[in-house]
Amino acid sequence: MIKFEFWNIFWTVFNVLLLFVLLRIFLFKPINKMLDDRTQAIQKDYDDAERARKEAEELKAQYDNSISEAKEEAARIIRKAHDEAENERTAIIRKSHEEAESIVAAAGETIENERRRVIRQAHSEIADLAIEAASKIVAANVDDEKNRRLVDEFLAAEEAEQK
Repeated sequence: MIKFEFWNIFWTVFNVLLLFVLLRIFLFKPINKMLDDRTQAIQKDYDDAERARKEAEELKAQYDNSISEAKEEAARIIRKAHDEAENERTAIIRKSHEEAESIVAAAGETIENERRRVIRQAHSEIADLAIEAASKIVAANVDDEKNRRLVDEFLAAEEAEQK
């Protein structure tokens, strides 16, 4: 049934070896090269993905830093605006108090000037009445200027005693 012939075995082995060499040259090398290329492409894609992930993490960190800096800047701007508003409010209140004091002082001066005017007018009227009364009593016509000077001196002396 099974016959072992040397040449038959030799040609079978030769054919298998030849097939193996040809397959290795024409099939395995291109397949291995294609598999190596594919492995390198996958590794490159993996490396690119890893690099992109790192860049995304860096961008996220930068974004987080930018957000926190923006929040700090906004808080600083709000504090500054609040401080400026408080300073402005204080300045307005101080100016209002100064204006009120100025108005009160001006009113006091006006009142004092009016009081002095009224006192002068009263002195003048009193002097006129005193001169007229003295003229009627004495029934003599003394110099009007001299009489006025005497009354003014008397009123000045009275005013000095009252103070």
